[in-house]
Amino acid sequence: MHHFLNEKKRISKSRWGHIISERVSELPDSEFENIMKIAKEDQSVISLGPGEPDFDAPAPIVNATIKALKEGKTHYASIPGLPALREMIARKLKKENHISLDDPMNEICVTAGSTEGLLMGLLSVVDAGEEVLTPNPAFLAYEPMIDMVTGEPVPYKLSDKDGFQIHPEEIREKITNKTRAIILNTPANPTGSVLSKKVLEEIADIAVENELIVFSDEAYEKFCFGKSKHVSMASLNGMHDYVLTFHSFSKSYAMPGFRLGYVAGHHELVKKMSQIHIYTSLAASTANQYGAMAALEMNQKYVEKMKHSYDERRKLTLQLLKNTHTLHVEKEPEGAFYVFPRITNGKKSSEYVHTMLKKAKVLMVPGNEFGKHGEGFARISYATGKDKIKEAFERIKQAGF
Repeated sequence: MHHFLNEKKRISKSRWGHIISERVSELPDSEFENIMKIAKEDQSVISLGPGEPDFDAPAPIVNATIKALKEGKTHYASIPGLPALREMIARKLKKENHISLDDPMNEICVTAGSTEGLLMGLLSVVDAGEEVLTPNPAFLAYEPMIDMVTGEPVPYKLSDKDGFQIHPEEIREKITNKTRAIILNTPANPTGSVLSKKVLEEIADIAVENELIVFSDEAYEKFCFGKSKHVSMASLNGMHDYVLTFHSFSKSYAMPGFRLGYVAGHHELVKKMSQIHIYTSLAASTANQYGAMAALEMNQKYVEKMKHSYDERRKLTLQLLKNTHTLHVEKEPEGAFYVFPRITNGKKSSEYVHTMLKKAKVLMVPGNEFGKHGEGFARISYATGKDKIKEAFERIKQAGF
């Protein structure tokens, strides 16, 4: 027996294809992890790739989390989240987003980041073969998540000609008897677009007429610039039953490593999502939820300072982009912390980004990572210091891009 254990038969490379589930095997290959790894390992690279704030979490948040740990708050929280936090979220939603909940204790679920919430929502609403309308280009997780729950993603194309705005009539044309939901993202990753109240109202009418659930991803809600304003779909008259609103502490409060988000919606939907929560992460991190309460209580000057800094960097990035030969922005982005310029030298996104990385030591994210309609674009994040942004574009200029 001892000899047998030492000589165990290894699974051959060819057999892994039969062992790994079809669900996972069909997930798209992503270059994102590889190029981010290169940037971390090569200190000479300037990264314009990060999808997270370069600010650290403010001191009140960190201190509240440490205090909770020291006080022994190291046990499971209730599945939908600490009641005190849910009450605070309900007040925040009413004050800032104009979303009034009938029963906050049963209409809010705190999640391990809004991404977990989105997956839980899809599991609650979408059965095998049913369709979900998704923007394209868009956050790279939407379509794979729909695939993972055995749904069918149906992309609706966004164009840089109008700043990647949504045209409701195109959504209406794609609805079939299998359509169950529409995903919206405002302000948007990777395009930086912000949806107007008028467009949201038109989409709301479509959702009500067809009894569709709207997944409103508002992770970048705090970062709207110029004359643009963030409007939550669930704040529109009569939309309470039709919208799941997903918010995150990651971007607004510089807390990406805390992995905290929340979803708000009709109690029937949120109840089912809370049931699923038992089988995903059970509950969000207890100590981090105390940090989240501190985030909602603290002086919002921290958030305003970040917003002001991002706006300055946005203007700088857009100005410097005008001096490049191979990148073009048709309409200035109004939100989040991204610019999504078109590549004008005919190169595919991946080839362009890798050449940029090799010749200029500047990292961007290829646009095709965000869907087939992102091909021919590159995502630039201005969630990095001004000096680095200036140096990056000086390198881009010197390298002839």
